[in-house]
This record gives sequence, C-alpha cells and structure tokens, in this order.
Amino acid sequence: MTMPLVLIPCDVKRVGEYPFHAVGEKYINAVAHGSQAMPILMPAWGAGEELDTLAGHYDLEAVLDRVQGVFLPGSVSNVHPRRYAGEQVPMLHDEQRDEAVFPLIQAVLERDLPLFAVCRGFQELNVALGGTLHPRLHEVSGYIEHREDESIPRNARYEVAHSVDVVDGGLLHQAVGSHRIRVNSLHAQGVRDLAPALNVEGRAEDGLVEAVSLPGAWVFGVQWHPEWSVRDDPVSAALFAAFGQALRLSTER
Repeated sequence: MTMPLVLIPCDVKRVGEYPFHAVGEKYINAVAHGSQAMPILMPAWGAGEELDTLAGHYDLEAVLDRVQGVFLPGSVSNVHPRRYAGEQVPMLHDEQRDEAVFPLIQAVLERDLPLFAVCRGFQELNVALGGTLHPRLHEVSGYIEHREDESIPRNARYEVAHSVDVVDGGLLHQAVGSHRIRVNSLHAQGVRDLAPALNVEGRAEDGLVEAVSLPGAWVFGVQWHPEWSVRDDPVSAALFAAFGQALRLSTER
C-alpha cells in the first residue's frame, strides 16, 4: 500500500533578520512514525515581510488532490483575536499562518479528509467552526495553570500535568480505551465557547475542553501535545495510530 501523504502547515519564524517557514521536528516525526505517513510541509501563504502575498501563487485544491489528510501542529504563536472577536492582548501572533490555515480547514472539511489538530491547531479548528478562545486563560478564575513552566528543562515541561475525563464512546475513548487519561499542558489560550458543530471528547479537571471531534468525519483535536511522547506513551501512540488508520481508509476511497 502506498504511504499516505499528510499536509502540515508551517509557522513563520524569524531566524536572525529573516523570516522562515517551518514546522517543529517533533510534529514531523510523530506523523511519520506514529501514523506511518509521509509529511508534506505547506508554507504559510499570507502577506508577509518579503512578499505582498503568496496566496495568488498557491492552488490549495491542487495540493489537497494529492494528500490523504492534514495535521495542524502546535506553535509558540497564537490565533489572532480578530478571528473570533476576542480581546486584543499582548501575545505572539502569526497572521500568515492564520491566513493559510483557516481556508485550509474549510477545504479539508468540504473534502471529508482526515484532520488531526494539536494545541494551536486545536484552537484553530474551534475558531474556524465558529468558536471562541480565552486569549489568556491564566487570568480567568476557576482554571488551573495550563501554561508550561519555562524555568525547568524542556523534557520536564512535557511531563503529565493533569487528568482528562474522556467522554464515553467518542473517538478519544475508542482510541485510548479509558475514561480518564493523564496529559501534559503547555498552552496559554483555551476554549471559551465551543464551536456548535464540535463534540466534546474530553475535559480537564477544571472543566476546560481538551479534546473535540466533528460528527460524521474523522476530524479530531486535542489541546495537549501527544507528539512529544508518541514513541513511549500508549495514549499518544494510540492517537497517532488512529490518525494513520483514518488516512489509510481515506486512501482506499
């Protein structure tokens, strides 16, 4: 069987004086090894520093003709609040990625391709379907601390931080086979209003939505970072394996 192709949209990051389009290697590895798929990186085509726009040179439909699914990775940047009429607060944004990803999500849903979204990707999925976000979740009363501790080593930041209660019978439950799992937590934003079309698949102990799906499709998102421990954590491995299975079913259609 031909290995399925998975499109992964890039962030725009500065390296010295220059903007580069990039995806974290951990996401590429997780899709390649955890889902047994071939990652294909997609540049963020929004207006940038060096070109007025890349959109006119990018045929999204032609690209989607060639892939079997899409993976939306996390990022240090955040969805711009203008996308969900949110409060303008000082946070790192990447509007080139915003301009690329929101049309991509709509096109993927129209084609019924498998889509797996992590962290920022999870938030993009919610906003794309009409949901909203808390831009600074730690300033909202009632929630535990979901941000990473930048004072500790990188590996330690990805250790489990809290539990997630899993909804019975959903995609998450089918993948992990448990009603409660432990996950890491490295995000500043969080779901405020869930998009009407999405189903809750899991909630943190403080009630925050941590996993969602779209009924009638293999569209799934999680707020945590399963890509980090896909080789040695059974829950993480199960999620990427489930994505890989969906990709292969998509290939056979």
